[in-house]
Order: sequence, then structure tokens, then C-alpha cells
Amino acid sequence: MIPDRQIERVYVDKGYVGHDAPKPMRVLRSGQKRGVHGQIRKKLRRRSAIEPVIGHCKEDGHLGPNYLKGHNDDQINAVISAVGYNFRLILKWLKALLAEIVTTICHAIITLSELRASS
Repeated sequence: MIPDRQIERVYVDKGYVGHDAPKPMRVLRSGQKRGVHGQIRKKLRRRSAIEPVIGHCKEDGHLGPNYLKGHNDDQINAVISAVGYNFRLILKWLKALLAEIVTTICHAIITLSELRASS
């Protein structure tokens, strides 16, 4: 996607067996011990954290077959799916926030009515 940059490292899962990657590119598999140091280990952990999200998107039907046509269709499909995922997270957070606000207002009204009744 970035034309001026060369790919240096590729992080893959254990199911990725064979590859014909050109020499400057390193292919690092999850669970690999040799040649893995601090920065690479962090990126492999980050990849492991993202995998369940991708699995859920595929399972829930939000990242299914791609019906878009064109040069960047797969990338557009992934971005649209990611936007939908993030939008669902935001809506979930807003729902929890609204519930908290309504609960706080109800408690304030009950407390105010109890104070008026006691005086």
C-alpha cells in the first residue's frame, strides 16, 4: 500500500508453511524461537492479539466473501469490515455510558423525592 517502502518482515501463523519470499524479506512464524528478539517478539504478540478479532469478524459474517471489483478490492473490504467492527465497539460503549447516566439520574431523583418527603 505504501509504494516507497520495502517489506522487511512478514509475521505469519503456524499454518503458513511454504513461501517464495525474496531474500531481504524475513518470514517470522508465531511460536518461532530462533532469531526472535525484543521488537520482533512485541510484534508477534501484537499479531496474536489481533488474530481473535479477525476470527470473530469471519465467524460473525462481517468479513466474508468479497464481492467488490477492482484493483484494491480486498483492501477496501478489510477496511470496511474494520470500520464496522470499531463502530460496533463505539456503540457498545455508548450504550453502557447511557445506562450509567440514566442510573445516576434515577438515583438523584429518588434521593431528592425522599428528602422532600422527609421535610
